[in-house]
Amino acid sequence: MAGFVPPGTTLLGNEATSAAAKKVNEVHKNVDYMNLPCPIPYEELHREALMSLKPEYFEGMRFDFTKGLNQKFSLSHSVMMGPMEIPSQSSEAIKIPTAHYEFGANFIDQRTMLIGRVLTDGRLNARVKCDLTDDLALKANAQLTNEPHMSHVMLNFDYKGKDYRSQLQLGNGALFGASYIQSVTPHLSLGAEVFWAGQHRKSGVGYAGRYETDKMVAAGQVASTGLMALSYVQKVSEKVSLATDFMYNYLSRDVTVSAGYDYALRQARLRGKIDSNGCTSAFLEERLNMGLNFILSAELDHKKKDYKFGFGLTVG
Repeated sequence: MAGFVPPGTTLLGNEATSAAAKKVNEVHKNVDYMNLPCPIPYEELHREALMSLKPEYFEGMRFDFTKGLNQKFSLSHSVMMGPMEIPSQSSEAIKIPTAHYEFGANFIDQRTMLIGRVLTDGRLNARVKCDLTDDLALKANAQLTNEPHMSHVMLNFDYKGKDYRSQLQLGNGALFGASYIQSVTPHLSLGAEVFWAGQHRKSGVGYAGRYETDKMVAAGQVASTGLMALSYVQKVSEKVSLATDFMYNYLSRDVTVSAGYDYALRQARLRGKIDSNGCTSAFLEERLNMGLNFILSAELDHKKKDYKFGFGLTVG
C-alpha cells in the first residue's frame, strides 16, 4: 500500500510540468533580445535605495533661496548654521558652532548644465554636464579649496548605447577608471568596473548586477577593495516604498544593515530608517505653498550619544 500511486497522478504531474515548461518557452519567445532596454549608469545601481535611505541629513538651520532670472539662468543663496564635528579619541562626538553662506549660479538648457557654488570659507564647487552628441556626454566635478592637497577634479565621459552604457573616468592624483553595464534580459543588467589610483598605487575591479520590475528593484555589487553592497526596494503602492541595504567589508569585517521607508503624500514626503548600529533617522519635506518647502531632519545615535536635529526652508 505504501508504494501504491493513485491512477492519473503521474499523468497530471507530467501535464503540469509540460504546461510550466511551455509557459517559460512562450515567455522567452516573446522577448526580443535584439531590442533590450538601456540600463541605468553603473554608478547609479543603488539609486532607489540611496534616495530612500540616505537623504541629505543635516544639523542646525538651513535657508535656501533660488531666484530665476530667465528660463535658463538662476542664482541661489544658502545660509547654514549648525555645529561641526571635530576628530576626537573619545566615543562621544565633539562639536563646535559654525555658520556658512553659499552663493551659487546655475545655467541649464537642453544640452548643457553649469552649476557653481562658492562658500565663505573659500571652497569652490563646480559641476558641468554637456551632451556632446545624442549618445556621448561629458561630466565634470571640481572642488577647489585653500587647504593643500584637498582640491579634487573629476572628468567623466558617458556613452549611451542601445542596450548598454560605458563610462571613462579621469581624475587628479593619476586616477583612471572605466565601467560597462549591459542589459541581458528586459529586467536584468550586469556590469563591471576597473580603476587605478596612481597616487596611492592601488587598483581594483568590481562586478555588479541589477534586477528590476514595476514593483521591485534589487542590486548587488562587489569589488576587490573588500566592499560588498546589496540593496532591495519594494514598491508597496504608488505612495509607499520599503527599502533595505547591506554593506560588508570582508577585509575589515565591518557589517552594516539598514531598513527604511519612503512615504510620498500629496503635500509631503517622509523618509526614515534604522540600522544595525542602533542609529535611527527621519527626514521630512513638506510643501507649504508653491515654491516654499519646509524641511525637518533628525538622527539619533544612542550608542555614540550623538543627536542631530535640523530644520530649514527652501524658497524658489
